[in-house]
Amino acid sequence: MSYSDYFASRREEQLEELKQWLRIPSISALSEHKQDIQSAAAWLADTLKRAGLENIEIMPTAGNPVVYADYLHAPGKPTILVYGHYDVQPVDPLNLWTSPPFEPEIRGDKLYGRGTTDDKGQTFIHIKAIEAILKQEGTLPVNVKLCIEGEEEIGSINLPPFLETHKDKLACDAVLVSDTSLLERGRPAICTGLRGLTGMELTVSTANTDLHSGSYGGAVPNALHALVSLLDSLHDEKGKVAVEGFYEGVPELSALMREEFAKQGLDENKVREGLGLDALYGEEGYSFVERVGARPTLELNGVYGGFQGEGSKTVIPKVAHAKITCRLVGKQDPELTMDRIEKHLNAHIQPGARFELKRSERAFAFNIDPSHPILQTAADAYGAVYGTRALFTKDGGSIPIMQAFSRVLQSPVVLMGFGLDDENLHAPNEHFNLENFDKGLLTVVEFLKTV
Repeated sequence: MSYSDYFASRREEQLEELKQWLRIPSISALSEHKQDIQSAAAWLADTLKRAGLENIEIMPTAGNPVVYADYLHAPGKPTILVYGHYDVQPVDPLNLWTSPPFEPEIRGDKLYGRGTTDDKGQTFIHIKAIEAILKQEGTLPVNVKLCIEGEEEIGSINLPPFLETHKDKLACDAVLVSDTSLLERGRPAICTGLRGLTGMELTVSTANTDLHSGSYGGAVPNALHALVSLLDSLHDEKGKVAVEGFYEGVPELSALMREEFAKQGLDENKVREGLGLDALYGEEGYSFVERVGARPTLELNGVYGGFQGEGSKTVIPKVAHAKITCRLVGKQDPELTMDRIEKHLNAHIQPGARFELKRSERAFAFNIDPSHPILQTAADAYGAVYGTRALFTKDGGSIPIMQAFSRVLQSPVVLMGFGLDDENLHAPNEHFNLENFDKGLLTVVEFLKTV
């Protein structure tokens, strides 16, 4: 039986199985879902066993467990380590979901639900591709190991030490990951770069209590005014980050790199119109794909303080907050970047105000040479299934653990994703296009058989 026929005959059964996993609300960011995390890991371990994998373990970390499995019966052949994650993002705001986030539903040719594209659906592709080869051929053409974690959505904070402790167990010739996207429908892409990440929460304080704006207005510092002024100082009028030393380690875009970005053929007007914007905005001198793929950012993710209720309250707030993240490229150091931002804040804070900076995520950027033979094999595998060879791109997002895999295991990382950028990952109505579920299964089989 051809693999196309094999998967077609089992499609409904496999999608129903995936829905079981999607129903488990394994939200790593919320402590009330701790038991759901354990349930999702247990479901995965049981599914790996039924798929024919061996040596399955639910391995503890300082946080959520890692699920490990392997099948090592191809002496002299490469060992591929498949990485994925079974944790998912929170679902807020719930009222914007068309169907409940943990009641997966197929509408048209899309599967809706939290985790469908990020990352349970894409991880499930690998399990079923491996299972198909085992059922069709009785063994695998390569050795495989799986390392599926439960903390990717909170920065994979416990996975780097796990990799260090178990690097012999996880030793491999390549790491295979499906947690990225195609360029667009029918145009596969292999990501050769991911931006790094820093996260901070800024709190600005002034008086020891909120004050009446009639009695004190114009004579005392206002925490919201001080915060807005401070945040405004972080960029110049042309969209460039104004923090001294921020761009240290950022590589200049070569003519060749700009040519590769141009090959993507992105229509900026289409992006603008699709987002309902009058204009795009960003660092001057760079295209949309260059800004997203190869330039660092400093973004405000939340700003709040003072009276938030209905109506008016004439108060001068004593405290105001902002959540800030930076996407990093090249050799930018996350910790040094936060040091520089803190120094900048110290230099620009208004008189009478003070601030506290709480640091969170830290991740270096990841890059790999697209000429590596295993990436060329992956591009060919896409070509065999999609009818067009994958382009090599750089992704604006961050998968913090990629750089750690490359550093600790000393192995190339193949980012072979099957999502689409408009599938609402991290947002209401997350979904996965089933065309790419079907083609993803065949592409992973092709890759494993030809690597």
